[in-house]
This record gives sequence, structure tokens and C-alpha cells, in this order.
Amino acid sequence: MEARGERFLRQRQVLFLFVFLGGSLTESESRRYSVVEETERGYLIANLAKDLGLEVGELAVRGAQVVSKGNKQHFQLNHQTGDLLLHEKLDREELCGHTEPCLLHFQILLQNPLQFITNEVQVVDVNDHSPVFFENEMQLKLLENSPPGTVIPLENAEDLDVGRNSLQNYTIAPNSHFHVLTRNRRDGRKYPQLVLDKALDREEHPELVLTLTALDGGSPPRSGIAQIHILVLDINDNAPEFTQSLYEVQILENSPINSVIVTVSASDLDTGNFGTVSYAFFHASEEIRKTFQLNSITGDIQLVKYLNYEVMNTYEVDIEAKDGGGLSGKTTVIVQVVDVNDNPPELTLSSITSPIPENSPETVVAVFSVSDPDSGDNGRIMCSIENNLPFVLKPSVENFYTLLSKGALDRESQAEYNITITVTDLGTPRLKTQHNLTVTVSDVNDNAPTFSQTTYTLRVRENNSPALHIGSVSATDRDSGANAQVTYSLLPPHDPQLPLGSLVSINADNGQLFALRSLDFEALQAFEFRVGAADRGSPALSSQALVRVLVADANDNAPFVLYPLQNGSAPCTELVPRAAEAGYLVAKVVAVDGDSGQNAWLSYQLLKATEPGLFGVWAHNGEVRTARPLSERDAVKHRLLVLVRDHGEPPLSASVTLHVLLVDGFSQPYLPLPDAAAAEARADPLTVYLVVALASVSSLFLFSVLVFVAVRLCRRRRAASGGGCSVPEGPFPGHLVDVSGAGTLSHSYQYEVCLTGGSGTNEFKFLKPIFPNGLVQDTE
Repeated sequence: MEARGERFLRQRQVLFLFVFLGGSLTESESRRYSVVEETERGYLIANLAKDLGLEVGELAVRGAQVVSKGNKQHFQLNHQTGDLLLHEKLDREELCGHTEPCLLHFQILLQNPLQFITNEVQVVDVNDHSPVFFENEMQLKLLENSPPGTVIPLENAEDLDVGRNSLQNYTIAPNSHFHVLTRNRRDGRKYPQLVLDKALDREEHPELVLTLTALDGGSPPRSGIAQIHILVLDINDNAPEFTQSLYEVQILENSPINSVIVTVSASDLDTGNFGTVSYAFFHASEEIRKTFQLNSITGDIQLVKYLNYEVMNTYEVDIEAKDGGGLSGKTTVIVQVVDVNDNPPELTLSSITSPIPENSPETVVAVFSVSDPDSGDNGRIMCSIENNLPFVLKPSVENFYTLLSKGALDRESQAEYNITITVTDLGTPRLKTQHNLTVTVSDVNDNAPTFSQTTYTLRVRENNSPALHIGSVSATDRDSGANAQVTYSLLPPHDPQLPLGSLVSINADNGQLFALRSLDFEALQAFEFRVGAADRGSPALSSQALVRVLVADANDNAPFVLYPLQNGSAPCTELVPRAAEAGYLVAKVVAVDGDSGQNAWLSYQLLKATEPGLFGVWAHNGEVRTARPLSERDAVKHRLLVLVRDHGEPPLSASVTLHVLLVDGFSQPYLPLPDAAAAEARADPLTVYLVVALASVSSLFLFSVLVFVAVRLCRRRRAASGGGCSVPEGPFPGHLVDVSGAGTLSHSYQYEVCLTGGSGTNEFKFLKPIFPNGLVQDTE
């Protein structure tokens, strides 16, 4: 049951559709009304509401409008009564010319629902124009021997009315010798022909005057008259005859001036003056006379004015050939103007948008229209632009085109586009018109500044002057204007302990970096920070770069001698046994240099010695060694002056004095026995002196050893009780100074240090070297 009900519903809908379509077609049938021309304004033509089957009020509700073609509104609709009224007087001849019937089309536009109803009004002609001859007088010449039945064409009259009101026939009076025939031209116009009824006698009537009357078919009829003066000639019985009664010629509209388009030819069987033929236009209009020129002797028709197919495409020219006796023959030349592609297309720009913001989606750049007054393929048009441009042409309404961007544009890739729109017709040869458009792309801040390097490494020598220019950073921005103006700044350092604000500054405009204070390599060898570059766009974009500053060392620290210490107190004396062989290590001069690299490379040199050649200093490690085995003849005391020099430019140096005492041994002082000494003294005075001296030295040595042991015991005892030699709170962390093997020293040495008691200068003294584990001094 549900399927059957649904099928019935669909059948009913189809039936309603056919009924609706049938009703629409019935209402859309064209109706024709008629109105007589020159009828006064407000004339009732018809009641549209009745004809459309509508109530009077429905016209207003549905917004009924009368729409006519063209700019003039010939009719008006009264919404209250539904009457179609005449809006103005109508002149049929002005509206339609010779076209019959004269129909004015209009449409009734109804809304809700939308409906178009096409109607037409026929303008009925009234006889308001009389026939008019081009010339009021005509001159004719006839031979007296012209046979009856001779036909003489006459000038026709013009009547602007049509139908029965137009020109219908011609009459002539008096008519004892002639009657007139009314003939029809190919275009429908009527022209008169004068027919001779009986032979003329020049001696009886040398001249005849006739009245030609043109009558129309109106009621009452209107007429026009012209006088015909006929001169009867003697014996010239042959009139010129054209080889063709009709000439048809086609000529291109771009034919040059003075070109011969056609030559008409007529012949006359008479001889002498009666056989001489001359040519002339026959009742030609002013336009024909301005366009063509007829050679009266040769019959050549020349072009004296450029043709324009778009203005006039057909000319009908009547040519008359006259002989010397006044007889004439006539022919007609039909000139058809052939269209050539002589009008290039025209482009009219309606609107243009420039500049276009970059990164914008599809944007309308320009709207323009094209036209070509030629016909056929000569008037067909196509538009194009270069293929390599990011733009596209799209046809719009009628002959309008829209120039669009294909997508987002990038100003940094191309800031300006020169677009050439080419409009070409399809004629032969093809003509084209080009129109150039310049479209600029405005900038959008879409590019952040870019540094020329991601990391900058700058080098500055220590001890520089404050505000020294140490280098520059550079960033560029591909945008333009304020979007490309870059401002530089220092970014907060990652290390909060780095006083960046007191070390460097940056010029915000050009990125130049300056050192704010003098840098010390020994305190700060390198530091790094980040700089930022921001443009002035909205919103502003920025980028960063790393700057690493390396402080270069300068040779501003002289070598400092750690041992032996030169503090103005009693010099430290090195004891050397006389049994020492060559190469025995006497002492090691220890020095350091606060600089680095080559500026800290130290070399040692023995400047002065009490006995040259006995001792030597190794240049690279400062070790003082014996150069040869010792002998009894060598002096007991020796003073060595050692120079320590770095390799800077210029080099800096320091000197140290080393005292060396030669002894016989370290276990007991070397003192001779009394008997031996006395014997030797008696034997040789020199030996006595030597023995005395050796005894004294041995005593002093023994005394020194005892004092040394006593001091050591005292210090250990006081150290246990909290007294004695105190550990200095100065730059050394403990009582041992560790000199590592790095730099110029080949081994590690430790020296025991103690501040000298009672010293007001807090100077320290190296007491003895303590060899590290595993290092054995070879004294053999």
C-alpha cells in the first residue's frame, strides 16, 4: 500500500509539472497590438491585465514592468488599471524607415514568480509625407525621328511613407505625345518612364513642357510634381548604349585612393559629334560624389575617398552616357565593399589594483574590455599574457576580462611585474593591440634579519685601550623600508657570573662591537655572548648570532724566580762535595712566567761565575751542574749569576745569584789531626795555611749542620704545640710549594717553605727540595 501511494504521489507531481509548463507556455505567447503613428501621448493600446488573465492588483503585487529595447521608453503601464498606454508620439519613418511592418518589441516582466512575456506593437503608417522629386525640373532632348514607343527613363520621386501610403504611380499632362509608365526597381522603389506615343515634328513643336506628377495611395492622396522640358533635336537618331545594363563589382575597403574600381563603356553608332560619348553621374547623391570620381572620357570610376565597410558596405551608382547630340544611355554600377582586417582590437582598462601586498591569495589586478569593429573572423578576439608570469586571464561578462594573480606573490623574489596584455583578432593578417601594465608588490614583514655568520670569532690583545673597536657583526633583511631596518643588541649571557655589560658594548645601528675596559689575558682568556638583530616591522622579527672573543696574550709578565729566593736576607748556600763528578746536580733554578705560549717559554743562562768552566746551567730546565770533576785547587766558595729569560717580543728576564760551597763530605766536617797539622806546618807553611783554612771551613760546616738540626727539632716541637714557624696565609696554600713539570720543568719538585722569623717583609725561603716518590738523585 505504501508503494502504491508513493507511485500515485509521483504521478500527481508530474501532472502538476506538465500543467505548470503548459500554463507558462500559454502565458508566454507573443501578442501583437497596433497603434497609428502620430497618435497623441497617453493613448490606450490595450488592457494587459485582461489579456494576461490577471487581476488588476496582481500587476502591482508582482512588480510588473514594461521593458523596451534601446534607451527610449515608448510605452508605460498603469498598475491601477492594467492599461498599456502610449508614452510619446511615434514617428514610423524615424523608427523603421522603409521597413514594413514596423514592429516595436517590448517585454512584460513579472516577479514572484519570475515571468517574461514578450509582446509587440505594430506602428501603422499614416499618409503624412508627400512624394518629392530630387530635381523640380528635368531637361530632355529627343530626336525628331524618335519612333513611337521610345522609352525615356525619368528621375524618380521619394516618399517616406510605406504600403499604400507610399508612391504608387506617375501621371503626365498634357499627354498628346507621351504617356508615362510606372516601373519597380529591385529595391522596391518606383520610377517613371516616359513613352513616346507618336512621332515628333521639330518644325511644329521644337520644345515641349510637360508636368510629371507622382501620386501616393493615401486617403486623401498626396502628390509631388516636376517640370519636364523636352528639346526636340534634329536627326541624331542613335543614343549611346552601354555594353552592360548592370555592373557589379567588389572592392576591398582598404583600396588605395585613385585606384580604378571599374570602367563603364558605351558606344554610339552615329558619327562625328553625335557619336562622341561622355560619361557622367546620373542623379548621384553627395556621398557618392565624395567617394567616387568618373572620368567623363574613359568611363573609369576612381576611388577618391577611403572606404569603410563598417560605415557603408554597398553603393548603387547610376551612370549616364551622352553623345554630342544630347542622346544618352544609362547603366547602374553596384559596388560591394569587402571587409578587410583594418581595425586592430581595442582594449579599454576599467580598473587596476597596484600595489598588491605580498603573500595575498588570488587577487584581482585589473578589469578591462576588448572590442573590434570588423566583422566575421576579423572581429573575433582572443587575449593572452606571457606564460612565465604568476598571473592569469579569465573571461568575464560579454567582452570583459579579469587579470588575476595565481597565488601569493613574494616581493623578495620580484618586486615589480611588467605585464603585457596582447589582444589579437583572427583576421588575415592578424592584427593585435598590446597594453602594458606595471604591477608592484608591496612588502610584508615576512623575513627575519639574517646574520652573515652564525658564529663570529674576534681576537683582541690584552691591555687594550678602553672603547677599542674589536669587530663587527652584520645582519641583512630581505624586506624593504622599515621592515628591513635592523637594530642590534646584546642578549643576556647564559653565564650570570660574566659581567658582559662592563666588558663590551654594541652599536645598535651598525653592529660594531667595542671593548669597554682593558682586558687581562691572565684573568680572562676568552668569553662568548649572543647578539640579536631585530627589524622594525610589525610584528618585529629577530635572529641571533654567537660572538666568541679570544684575548691574545701579551708579554707583560717577566719571569719570577721561585728558587733560590732573592729576598735580601742571608743567601742560600748550596753544598757540593769535592768528590762530585762532572754533571753533579748542584741546584735547580725554578722560575715561572705569568704569560702563556711563547711568552712563557723560559731559558736559563749562566752570566757570571767565580770560576768559569766549573759549573754549567742547562738552558731548558735551569739545572746547575758541575761541568768537570772538582779538585783540591778549586776555591771553596763560588758565586754564580743565572739569567732567566722568556721568549716574548720583546723578551723579559730576571736574574738570580746562587752561592756554592765546596765541602769534603756531608757526614763529618773535614778537619786534619793536630799532629799531622803540626808536621805539615813545620814541613811547609803553605800546607799549614791550607790545613787551617780547611779546619775553619769544616768547623763552620759542622756548626751549620748543628744549627740546621736544632732548627728542625725546634720547629717540629713547636708545630706539635702550635708554635714555631707558622704556615703563611699568603698566596701559598701550605708549607709546600709544588712546581709541576709542565712548561719548562722536566720533573715535579716540592720545596718546603717557611716565613723567616722576625722578618717584617713576610718573605719566604726555600729550605730544601723534597723529591717526589720514585725520583732518586744520583750523586755518584
